[in-house]
Amino acid sequence: MKQILDEIVEKKKLEIAQQKRVIPERYFEQSRFFQRFPLSFADHIKHGSGVVAEHKRKSPSKGTIHTVMSHQEVISGYQHAGASAVSVLTDELFFGGSLFHLESVRAQINIPILRKDFIIDPYQIAQSKAAGADAVLLIARILSPQQIQELAALAQGHGMEVLLELHDESELEKVNGLIDVIGVNNRNLQNFSVDLDQSIALCKQIPDSYTKIAESGISAPETAAKLKTAGFHGFLIGEFFMSEKNPPGKCLSFINKYNHLKNSET
Repeated sequence: MKQILDEIVEKKKLEIAQQKRVIPERYFEQSRFFQRFPLSFADHIKHGSGVVAEHKRKSPSKGTIHTVMSHQEVISGYQHAGASAVSVLTDELFFGGSLFHLESVRAQINIPILRKDFIIDPYQIAQSKAAGADAVLLIARILSPQQIQELAALAQGHGMEVLLELHDESELEKVNGLIDVIGVNNRNLQNFSVDLDQSIALCKQIPDSYTKIAESGISAPETAAKLKTAGFHGFLIGEFFMSEKNPPGKCLSFINKYNHLKNSET
């Protein structure tokens, strides 16, 4: 996995350099969304279903995941299914995404949109704002504490919130006060196994002042209920939904079953 991450980051550096030559950062201020006030990603997670439904076309490990429905149908369908927010993968080379997928649905839905990409450069923060993102993903594994501080400050300056993704305890030192949401990736990067117990243990070490979400390997409402009890406020789910012909339908079924479990416990 480290080798894949290294390759993605190197390709991303080249991609950003090319984008800067085509569209200088100052032009982003002319975007129709640049003056828009973003929605709160954290608040919607805490006060809604907690499900962050992801639009993902493919991945390096799985190849093509979904080709049936358009991105507009999937993303707007997630909202109607009851998702608290949507995550839109915008990396094209490795994940089949696009900033167009995000920008073209921004005016159609009224829940937050997370831009999920490999963000390593301040240029991408302004780019995210111009595309209509409400929050951006920062991956602790590929960024230094100083980079996280700088990128989070820029995002906050544009009114966006920040999701910092952690994989293990060693990355806790990269958390700072500018982070709004912390995501714990349940997947072990060495062998790709899913270890909920490790994620729950890490969750308990994260201060309660942060909104916490669990990521990867969640395919059952019972798992979500267990994670909720352990202290997570929400769950980022992509491949489980996108592997179906009708991702929004799968999302609706998941949320209905999850709500039933929650209600039966109270």
